Amino acid sequence: MFILQKQDGNARVGLLETVHGTVKTPVFMNVGTSATVKGGVAMDDLMQIKCKIELSNTYHLHIRPGDEIIRDLGGLHKFCGWSGPILTDSGGFQVFSLAKLRKIKEEGVYFSSHLDGARIFMGPEESMQIQSNLASTIAMAFDECIPADVDRGYVERSCAMTVRWLERCVKELDKLNAAEGTINPSQVLFGINQGGVHRDLRIENMHRISEFDLPGYAIGGLAVGESAEAMYDVLDTVVPEMPSDKPRYLMGVGTPNNILEAVRRGIDMFDCVMPSRNARHGSIFSWNGRMNLQNEKYKTDGRPIDENCACPVCRKYSRAYIRHLFRAHELLGGRLCVLHNLYFYNELMERIIDAIEAEEYEQFYRKYSLIFAQMI
Repeated sequence: MFILQKQDGNARVGLLETVHGTVKTPVFMNVGTSATVKGGVAMDDLMQIKCKIELSNTYHLHIRPGDEIIRDLGGLHKFCGWSGPILTDSGGFQVFSLAKLRKIKEEGVYFSSHLDGARIFMGPEESMQIQSNLASTIAMAFDECIPADVDRGYVERSCAMTVRWLERCVKELDKLNAAEGTINPSQVLFGINQGGVHRDLRIENMHRISEFDLPGYAIGGLAVGESAEAMYDVLDTVVPEMPSDKPRYLMGVGTPNNILEAVRRGIDMFDCVMPSRNARHGSIFSWNGRMNLQNEKYKTDGRPIDENCACPVCRKYSRAYIRHLFRAHELLGGRLCVLHNLYFYNELMERIIDAIEAEEYEQFYRKYSLIFAQMI
């Protein structure tokens, strides 16, 4: 599934081969939580802005419209009209961040829907069943996303339970893939490393989940309140313990500078809602830094958002026009900014790949880390 093609220091270029197409890594996965990127972005738009992998969420699609409905309509690819790879998050993070009331037990988690308060149960088997119904390319293991401020004893117990849950996920997905009528019998499972900011627990957990010999591994439980320095320390600790012949996915982390730092440490896959979420409020990422298009100074600015950008928005629209759309409360303003920001992220990954292949990643890192450091 993963072929390592080039390495420059710890930065890597690889090929991620899937049943829905081959993707060159490092890659940024465009987040379409409910089978769409917020901001009025269609799947045809994603193809135009160089999206390689779309990410949807198990929890949200289970709540609405329902994974069984999506299954009956032919799976997530047919439902949303995207033909490339789709990764589905297991729903674990949303259960722990959105649920108003929740009770964690060995069998799984009992919680209330954030929409209507309905009581729901989700465990490893349920998460795998939902993801099988969605028929995504890559399914994520069901785990507990640990808050940054819990004590070490809790983290130890949670890590041990997460390993037990992973074993149940493996068994359930194997059974589902072999079942008659499964839409995507080639669905693969990625395991998730947990352990908070504790180096020894992170290493131990990585060793435990590596024993399952899965097609890929993720680092979870970061960007939940810890400092950037603590996050990079976790990466310095965990990445050397990850299998070198499997893709490495850093979950939910993704300022441009975070990506530069993580690629430098050997990470291959990323996702983050930041570029689309910020764009809906006029906050823009560019090769010259960050800008807010709602500012007064852009009122008569006829230049494109970024004169060095080839995205569909920058080829056609001015800063002044987009600012006008926001001031007039027209939804098109947010849509155009989302398209630009996602194009910027997708092009960033292409430029990173080019730099690694040319054995010039360190120079690329030094140049843009100074600019991207201001984009927090």
